[in-house]
Amino acid sequence: MSLNDPQWGKKGGGNGPPDLEELWRNFNQKLNGMFGKRGGGDGTSGKPPPSMRQIGGGLGMIVALVLVVWLASGFYTVDEKQRGVVFTFGKQTDLTSPGLRWRLPYPIQSHEIVNLSQVRTVEVGYRNTVKTKVLKESLMLTDDENIIDIQFAVQYTLKDPLAYLFNNKKPDETVLQAAETAFREVVGSSKMDFVLYEGREQVAIAAQKQVQDILDRYKTGIAISRVTMQNAQPPEQVQAAFDDAVKAKQDLERQKSEGQAYFNDVVPKARGAASRLQEEAQGYRQRVLANAEGEASRFKQVLAEYSKSPQVMRDRMYIETVQQMLSSTSKILIDAKGGSNLLYLPLDKIMQMTAGALPEATTPTSKQTLIDPTPNPDPAARSRDALRSRERENRP
Repeated sequence: MSLNDPQWGKKGGGNGPPDLEELWRNFNQKLNGMFGKRGGGDGTSGKPPPSMRQIGGGLGMIVALVLVVWLASGFYTVDEKQRGVVFTFGKQTDLTSPGLRWRLPYPIQSHEIVNLSQVRTVEVGYRNTVKTKVLKESLMLTDDENIIDIQFAVQYTLKDPLAYLFNNKKPDETVLQAAETAFREVVGSSKMDFVLYEGREQVAIAAQKQVQDILDRYKTGIAISRVTMQNAQPPEQVQAAFDDAVKAKQDLERQKSEGQAYFNDVVPKARGAASRLQEEAQGYRQRVLANAEGEASRFKQVLAEYSKSPQVMRDRMYIETVQQMLSSTSKILIDAKGGSNLLYLPLDKIMQMTAGALPEATTPTSKQTLIDPTPNPDPAARSRDALRSRERENRP
C-alpha cells in the first residue's frame, strides 16, 4: 500500500493506521479480478477470507516447486570424449565419466566439462597466416651464428583434465612459451643449412619431444600431438643472397648427379672388361701350365725311351722335326754338300697337283696309277730322286 492510497490513514472516517482486514479484502478482490471472479455489490465476496492454514499450504507448494526445480538443475550430461569435474564449494571433489550425471545444485556444487579429444592449435611466429609474422617469436639464432625466420604450429590435446584445470592459468600461453623455448634450443644447436633444408623434419620431431618434456615437468596435463613447421627462411634483408646460395647448391647437386650417372655408366663397363681380362689371363695361365706339364711329361717319356735305344730315338726325333717343319712350308731350297747345284722343290705345285689329281682318281685305272706310278719324266721328280740318293750316300 503506497502513501498515495486514499485509504491510507483512514479508519472510520478518522486518521490512523490502515486496517489489515480491509487490506486483505482488497487484495482478494484484485486477485479474484485477475482470475475472472467478481465479488458482491458491496465489494466483498461471498466466501470468508482464507485461513492461515490455506496460506501455508500454498506457500508450501510454491516452495516444493522451487525445490524441485533447484534439485533438477543439478543434472548434466557428459559426452563420450569429455570428462566432468565436480566442485563442492569451489573444491574439486569428483571426476565423472561420460553419461547422464547429477550433482548438488548451485551454490553447493558446480561442474565443468573438459573435452579431451579436441585438438587445440597454438601458432608460434605468426598469427592466422604465415604472412602475419611475429618477429619476436620467429627470429632465432643457429649454432653457426646465423639468424633464421621460423613459423610453426603446435597441436595438442588434453590427457589429464584435473591438471589442465588446476595447474594452468593460461594453457595456450604456456604451450606457446614452451614451444618457443624448445625450438630455440633445437635451432641453437643446429647448423643453418640443416634447419632450412635437409633437417626440417628432424628439427620438428626434436622440438616436439622437448615441448612435451617441458609440459610434463610443469604437470600441465597437455599432450602434444604434432608440431608442424610452416615456414623456415633467412631474414628478408638477406633473402637475395641466400637465393643465390640455394641456386649454387642446386647446381652442385645437379653436377653430382651427372657425375654419378657417368660413374654408373663407365665403372660397370670397366669392371666387366677387367673381369674379362682376368678370365682370359686365367685361361691362358691354365693352358700354358697344361702345355708345360704335357711337354714335361712327354719329355720324360722320350727320355725313358731314349735311354733304352738312343740311335732309334735320334732318327725318330729328326724325322718328326723335319716333318713338322716341312708341313708348314710350300717351297724348299736345299744346298747339296757334294756339288754346286741348287735344288728347288716346288712343294706347293706338287700339293696342288696332288689335290687336283685325287678327285679324278675314281676309276681302278687311276687308282692303280697312284699306287704304282710309271717313271715320271718330270725334271722335279728326277731332282727329288737324286736328292734322296745323295742323302743315302751321305748317311754314316
